[in-house]
Amino acid sequence: MIETEVQGETLWLLPERAVYWPRAGALLIADPHFGKAAAFRAGGIPVPGGTTAEMLRRLSAALDATAAARLIILGDLLHARAGRAPHTLEQVAAWRAARPTLAITLIRGNHDTRAGDPPADWGVECLDAPVVEPPFVWLHEPKASDELRVTSDDSQLVTRHPSLVTPLYPLAGHVHPSVTLSGNGRAMTLPCFYFGRDYALLPAFGEFTGTAVVRPRAGESVFVLAGDEIVAK
Repeated sequence: MIETEVQGETLWLLPERAVYWPRAGALLIADPHFGKAAAFRAGGIPVPGGTTAEMLRRLSAALDATAAARLIILGDLLHARAGRAPHTLEQVAAWRAARPTLAITLIRGNHDTRAGDPPADWGVECLDAPVVEPPFVWLHEPKASDELRVTSDDSQLVTRHPSLVTPLYPLAGHVHPSVTLSGNGRAMTLPCFYFGRDYALLPAFGEFTGTAVVRPRAGESVFVLAGDEIVAK
């Protein structure tokens, strides 16, 4: 775990790919994409099972380590309608039933629009962005005033749009940020937390996701997830 200060608030960055905001008792994750493996299997693509159980294990570990009273999900809780397999839904419902006092809020993302809101027995409050909780604002897709390079060259840019809410500091997901580390003739791409001038990006909570390499500018911070460790880059 690493502590960092953002907008005068202390945040804990956890190796479970989550952020804890102690003052608010809130744990934040982004992009779990529950049911993605099931959606692939429904489409005839053979992929390993067990991703839902592993995500729930990590989520439980983060909640237990922080004693968080709230869980805020920054979009893409469910991957697709095809991923709403009975076994996936039942696993999450059983996990939820074991934590009845936990308040869960979903900030809807692009995949949530297609997959639909979660089942009622998950007990999730579903909201559209932006959701303001000063000094932060919760989003799924980042919004800022210029461009974010997400490749090792300039061939691909994610366009930044005017901020939805200013001067609050947005925390978002969607991009699945990562960095590429090299040394001894080897290169490795690892997920990261990105704290930019305009907003922060959380790593994808789901491991069965792609990533986009971010290129931080001067004064911006990146914290790399390397197994059970977090390393400031």
